[in-house]
Amino acid sequence: YGRRPVLHGVTLRVPEGCTTVLLGGNGEGKSTLLRVALGVMKPSEGTVRVAGFDPLKQGRALRRAVGYVPDHPDVYAWMTLVDLLAFLAPHYPRWDGARALDIAERLDAPLKTRFKHMSRGQGMKAMRAASLGSDPDVLLLDEPFGGLDPLVREEVLASVIGALGDRPRTVLLATHDLDVAARVADRIALLEGGTIRREGPAAEIAGREESATPAALKEAMAEVQV
Repeated sequence: YGRRPVLHGVTLRVPEGCTTVLLGGNGEGKSTLLRVALGVMKPSEGTVRVAGFDPLKQGRALRRAVGYVPDHPDVYAWMTLVDLLAFLAPHYPRWDGARALDIAERLDAPLKTRFKHMSRGQGMKAMRAASLGSDPDVLLLDEPFGGLDPLVREEVLASVIGALGDRPRTVLLATHDLDVAARVADRIALLEGGTIRREGPAAEIAGREESATPAALKEAMAEVQV
């Protein structure tokens, strides 16, 4: 951004069918990495492949395979969820409007409220429903739980866990929430100073034999800080 580089030689492989949590503090480059993966931002050097596609040269094909939830709804403020689903449908060969509406109903996401009038929790629920309407092979989730009150956070987290369980998906979830990371991650990548400092199975990163805990992940993050 300007003369300030955010990512420095990031090397990361997200295995197919796994949930990889990109764990790092605010301002470490998590959102930037996801935007590069989507082709929204162009890296100054290096290569990116998502589901086998080059985000810059094969953007349309990539977006058909990927569901994305930004940290804030990035749709026209005048839109309702019904408007958004109608807008998205022609762009995805596997679009299932009934599925998206079912998810919205289960999440209690408002269908006919304009996004500009939604609370943050309502907006994130609506974006979750929209992201799964195309039944994507890959999910990119950017801080989908930030700023939510505890009850709404649990509802949205439960919907994510449910989506991961209905069929194998490849997921890259960016967060600084240690509890979320401990609950959903198969693998964890620690992003600090614009670089992946450690990456591997969640339990291994946490230094435990079975499953990761928030406290153990906090210690792991402290170890890689420079």
